[in-house]
Amino acid sequence: MSTDVAAGVSPALQHEIEQFLYAEAELLDDRRYAEWVDLFDDDAAYWSPVRRSVATADIALEFTEPGQTAFFDDDKSSLQWRVRRLATNAAWAEDPPSRTRRLIGNVRVRPEGPEYGGSQLRVRSNFAVYRSRLADVVSVYTGERTDLLRARPAGGWGIASRTIVFDHAVAQGNNLAIFF
Repeated sequence: MSTDVAAGVSPALQHEIEQFLYAEAELLDDRRYAEWVDLFDDDAAYWSPVRRSVATADIALEFTEPGQTAFFDDDKSSLQWRVRRLATNAAWAEDPPSRTRRLIGNVRVRPEGPEYGGSQLRVRSNFAVYRSRLADVVSVYTGERTDLLRARPAGGWGIASRTIVFDHAVAQGNNLAIFF
């Protein structure tokens, strides 16, 4: 293992961040959305670019850029709005609600800039989300998330930003009404 892969992250911090991500997945799978959205900082960004199937020569164009088409382009306020909407009869795409199971793995933790003294971390993790809805609607989503986590003054971590990159180029399932 190269020294830059494991640099600056103690086993205790690695474990702490993994447990944070597992607890977050549990909140979502248990449909505890109000608690989940509280994990995000007030200035948080939640974004998922669209992936394109491109030739090797055009690989730099594989993903849309900020400001272009995206699966998600939310801030904390719009995430809160989406969470509140799930509790109404207006969220037809999630009524009845989906049943989900999230698997989080390959968690890589890096300090984000020495100037922050360990108060910010860049965390990359892989995910698989199994979603079933109604009697026979099943979707499986896989991909990678890149999170910027900030230490909170009262302890614990907050999500300052999340970028979700799906492995697929075409959205799976009949809607993307769940969180990743």
